[in-house]
Amino acid sequence: MRRLFYLLLLPLFFSCSATRDYNPNKKYSKTQLRQDYSLLRNILEKKHPSLYWYTSKDSMDYYFDEGYRAIRDSMTELQFGWKILAPLTATIHCGHTSFSMSKGWNHFIKNKIIPSFPLYLKVWNDSMMVIANLNEKDSVIKNGDFITAINGIKTPEIIDYMFHFLVEDGYTENVNYVRLSSDFPYFHRNIFGLYKNYDVDFTDSNGVAKSATIPYFAPPADSAEKKKEVIERKKQKISHSEKIKDIRSLTYDSTFALMTVNGFSKGHLKSFFRRSFRQLRKTKTQNLAIDIRANGGGDIIKSVFLTKFLRDTPFKIVDSAYAKCNTLRPYTKYISSGFFNNIGLHLVTLKKKDGNYHFGYWERHTFRPKRKNHFDGEVYILTNGLTFSASSLFCSDVKGQKNITLVGEETGGGWYGNSGIMIPNITLPHTKLRVRLPVFRLVQYEHIPIKGTGVIPDIYVGPNWRDILNGVDTKIEVVKELTKEKSLE
Repeated sequence: MRRLFYLLLLPLFFSCSATRDYNPNKKYSKTQLRQDYSLLRNILEKKHPSLYWYTSKDSMDYYFDEGYRAIRDSMTELQFGWKILAPLTATIHCGHTSFSMSKGWNHFIKNKIIPSFPLYLKVWNDSMMVIANLNEKDSVIKNGDFITAINGIKTPEIIDYMFHFLVEDGYTENVNYVRLSSDFPYFHRNIFGLYKNYDVDFTDSNGVAKSATIPYFAPPADSAEKKKEVIERKKQKISHSEKIKDIRSLTYDSTFALMTVNGFSKGHLKSFFRRSFRQLRKTKTQNLAIDIRANGGGDIIKSVFLTKFLRDTPFKIVDSAYAKCNTLRPYTKYISSGFFNNIGLHLVTLKKKDGNYHFGYWERHTFRPKRKNHFDGEVYILTNGLTFSASSLFCSDVKGQKNITLVGEETGGGWYGNSGIMIPNITLPHTKLRVRLPVFRLVQYEHIPIKGTGVIPDIYVGPNWRDILNGVDTKIEVVKELTKEKSLE
């Protein structure tokens, strides 16, 4: 099928007055791109603690060389990011090593609605179900229809190919199903490009196989201004207390309390945890569900603080935590907060016989459970692919305790370990594209026999297409049934 545009032409849909300083159509020369690429390779090879954890050095050398050879001509920032950097970072299998667009691009694209594939899809396993259509007047394909092919490419092949551009910890693909489900048009456009029309094969709600040709989504001329107005209205309406509730909250159902923690960074979490567990004690709550399905991690200390209210025994977080170097030199100027990160690395690490620089606090420290307001009832931890980084460490630390049950899907964060703690951005000098650089490798204290998986739930609860269409939270419903059963014992 003939393409209408490639990615570099998308900005032509936008107003030229959007920004005076940034030109999204600017092409960088082959020499500039190869210089950026070579610099990135040097930094990753010398500073990344887990570059060869899941991909052998021989294989990484091959991927590095292939990426370099693929730079045959000039490219825009968007092309360089998605054609070259995205597949490269995906081969590392480190969820904290991902590329992002430049600050100039992010400023340019802010509040814009751009042309794209028109269908939002819920993606899991080998299935893609329609959940929204940007072309509102299109009545051919409806919510609940299952897409079986796009432009002649079968659904399993589409998912597999797109995964080659998305990062993950080890082989924990759950996080990428969630990413595709959150914004399928965005990823499809950036990976496959934009077409004037799409040939789509699908099955309807009755299981009847059908085909249709649908147009791409072209936003009306005033859509960007309308979106900006909506965003401004939302900002005005949302109070500080409402924003805090979006980060963490404690509510009650008929048979259990539900604590939602959507991150371990913001939200005054320590005081929230203290108040919440004091309240749970006073109300004599016997069943607690902790929802960390949207928790991408954050401050490990805060995840440890939550763990202390639940663990029955003393615990350690990691068996080892180390960096390859105690300085980011000679690349300090390309790395965010490089000067201060160098000071931190020098102060908190010590070189050991293995040649690595170990973060002794995390390797030595044993944490003890809270005595005051410790929760001794039944606990259900809700997980999925977005349960990542510090939240996957939390899952590992509580899994296996008699009164704690993990309910949901495999976490996106690695169970055996991950790379993190200090994660500055590398900014490439020509394109200004950024790549995250985790400085420390963490290996879990409780040794996991299989390296490369996320934390496995005790009770698996996957997507249910009927519940998705009806707006039913399947995992919460399972917890309701579990707590009802407990109350009858």
